[in-house]
Amino acid sequence: MSFPDRKETEVRRMLEGPHPALPPDLAGRATDRGRRMLRRHQVVRTIGWLLLLAAVVAFAVWAAIVEPWTAPPPTDTTPPLEGW
Repeated sequence: MSFPDRKETEVRRMLEGPHPALPPDLAGRATDRGRRMLRRHQVVRTIGWLLLLAAVVAFAVWAAIVEPWTAPPPTDTTPPLEGW
């Protein structure tokens, strides 16, 4: 049979001892903090989606104006021939 190690004994002693008193408004403060965190995450997520939407719209407008999928028009002159 194995003997309990020192850390396990210390943890058991701490758990069996008197527990500290909790502040009476702890649950309310935790709830308020949780609501603030959720609200902050929702705002950040909304801003991220709006930025993504703006980037997609900007790319679509740029692509419609520039039309990068078309071939460039042929040039009327040829480049100078050097080195012959």
